[in-house]
Formats: sequence, C-alpha cells, structure tokens
Amino acid sequence: MTFEFQGPSSSSNTHQWTYDVFLSFRGTDTRNNFTGHLYNALHKRGINTFIDDELRRGEEISPALLKAIEGSRISILILSKNYASSSWCLDELLKILECKETKEQMVLPVFFKVDPSDVEHQTNCFGKAFDKLGDKVKDDVKMLRWKAALIDVSNFTGGWHFSKGNESELIQEIVQRVSLIVNRTYLNVAKYPVGIEPLVHEVNSLLSIGRNDIRMVGILGINGIGKTTIAKAIYNSIAYQFDGSCFLANIGETSKQESGLVRLQETLLSEILRDTRILQVGSVDRGISVIKHRLCSKRILLILDDVDKLVQLETLAGNCDWFGLGSRIIITTREEALLANHGVDLIYQVRGMGHNEALQLFSWNAFKTEKPFENYDELTERAIRYARGLPLVLTNLGSELYGRSIVQWKSALDKCEASRKRKRKVRKKS
Repeated sequence: MTFEFQGPSSSSNTHQWTYDVFLSFRGTDTRNNFTGHLYNALHKRGINTFIDDELRRGEEISPALLKAIEGSRISILILSKNYASSSWCLDELLKILECKETKEQMVLPVFFKVDPSDVEHQTNCFGKAFDKLGDKVKDDVKMLRWKAALIDVSNFTGGWHFSKGNESELIQEIVQRVSLIVNRTYLNVAKYPVGIEPLVHEVNSLLSIGRNDIRMVGILGINGIGKTTIAKAIYNSIAYQFDGSCFLANIGETSKQESGLVRLQETLLSEILRDTRILQVGSVDRGISVIKHRLCSKRILLILDDVDKLVQLETLAGNCDWFGLGSRIIITTREEALLANHGVDLIYQVRGMGHNEALQLFSWNAFKTEKPFENYDELTERAIRYARGLPLVLTNLGSELYGRSIVQWKSALDKCEASRKRKRKVRKKS
C-alpha cells in the first residue's frame, strides 16, 4: 500500500469497493479444482468474490471484467502452468498491476505448481506456454509488457508457492489472510499525510518483510517529529501479511498507571490472538510467560509506540524468541540508549521536514490548500522557520491560524517566538 498525498481525502481505506476479491486464473488449469474450491471457501466466509464463470471468446478482455478488477480491493493471481498461454489472463494481469498503483489495491500471487523463478524468467513449462502465445500473437511490444508484468509479480512478497501437499490447507490459509485484510481496522494516520510515503518505504526496507528472520527495528526521534505517524502508516501497509498484529500506543504514559504494564500485556495478547475477551494475566511475570508460550510460533507484527523505559520492552518484547519466524517488532522512542540496551537490530532516525514539505503541510492546515493565500507568504515563511521541520508544530500552528486575519497572524507568531526566547533564557540559567 502506498501513501501518495493528493489532498485531504487520499486515504485508500475510504474507497468503496464493489468486490472484496477478484480471482485471476487459467480456467483449463484450475477452474474445476483449486480455483473453484477457493471461490467456495471465500464465499462461505462471506467474502464478496468475483469469478469469471463465462467461457472466454475473442482476444479482447471485456469491459465488464475490467470494471470488476477496478472495483476489487484484492486481486488473487493463480499462476498455473498454462496461465501465460492466455492473452486474456495476461491482459488481466496488466490491469491488476495498473490498479495496484493507481487505486492502492492489494495483489496476492499464488504460484500453483509452478516455481516463481519460472514465472520471472519464463522458463520450463510456464515459459513454453508463454513462447507458444508469442508465436500466435506476433506483437513484440505486447509481449514485452506481459514479460515485464510477470517479472514484477514474481517478486511480490506475501504470496504463496504451492508445489505439492494438501490444497485444502493452502485454501484455508488464503481465506484466513483475506479475512484479516477485509475485516481489519485501519489506524488513522494523519488528516494531511504529507511526506509520509518515502519515510514508510525507507523503514519497510529495514524491515525486509520477505525474510524469515525475527527483527526489531527502532524508529528514533524527538517529540513532534512524526514517529507515531510513520509507525501507523507502516502498520496499515503491512499488517495483513502477518498471522496477528497489534499497535500499542502511548506505552510510556499507560505504563505509569496502576497495573499499566499488565493491561498492555493483556491488550497485546487479545489483539494478536484476535480474542475479544480480556485475557487476564494477573501479573507482569505471568504475562511474560503467557506471551512467550502463546506467540512463540506466530508470525506477528507488534508496534510499541512511545517507549521511554527499558522495563517496558522487557515486559512486552523481551527477546526475539518470544515470537515466531518472520515476526517484526517496531519500537518508537526518543531514547537511543534504550534501543541500544535492548539490542534492537536496526534504528531509523526520523529527520525533520524539508522546506517544500513543511510549506505544503502547513498550508493544508492554515489555508486548506497546498499553497498560501496572497499576502500571507512572508508570514507563512515565519511560521515554517518557527516550526523547524516538526510536523506536529506545523500542524498545530497551521490549524490555530486557520481563518485568522493578517494582524492576528502577526500577533500569534510574535507570542510564539517570544515564548521560545524566554525558554532559552531559562535553560541557559539552569
């Protein structure tokens, strides 16, 4: 999932989808077995799934099918040995990848009795089917587009490779994953998510979701720099790829309350195990034991937000072996020493906003547009200098100044700057 900001209402989770799932498959390979069984399992779970039940005639993909792809939240690609022999299937693939980029749809590939490397390089039986289609189509440009699409999808994470075994177990796993995606609640990231997308990509590269290790990553930065906002956006973009997920907010504040750490442990267990009941652990020590016992074989995503004491980490994620292979633990904090003491694998230092991003974020809050109003340019620059690249300050100050006159702007900025000077003097004296 991406977070490209187009304006106030850019969030993908507000999109009204016609279908939950679109199934793309080669009918002669899997219609009457794997795909048919998968469709029935999804339907029984109440997941609104599109399957093309008609025999395909002609070379052009139908407008109705294009519309179904555009209206689906998730596309499942069942890449079987003859998938690449069909121009219809490959045109579906092109449309699905287009919608992935333009509509933030999710794509889950199933390499069904074919190796992902054969899809990537068009080799063995998969490659023979593709070459046979090329002899028939005789269109080099189209073949190159299809080839690029196959290379692209072969490198997707979060899919399945099935060569032999129990198909019903695979179907059950797919249905479970789709259910999590369809039914999950998205965290509210930001009203104006300016500049979030590249930061999410940078942290995701540290997480390396495709690897089967267990990894702790710290997001480090001062107050107001956007640590929690980045963590929420990451959670929304990758949570569906795990057996269970939990975002524990305001840990530093919550742990100060009576039985705060115990309640955090109970919330962690309830959310990851998807148990609506409050799991009573009684004490911190027992909570540690239950977490290790119940989660040691689960691939989980755990975000620990605003940690300020080592004991909080030792209580909630004491060691990597508490969780199953492939798990990712993300910690947001202001304390670099805390991350070092806990042996966090990698640390991402959040940087302040550059001028252009700061201008855009402030403008959306102060003017409800991406640029300042006429005659407000100089005052806007004062506000941006005062904020020093901190998204929280840009947001709060912009919201406070929204709808005010130039005289009121000058007065408010004078007070902000004077307050900062007084605080500096106090710090110097102390």
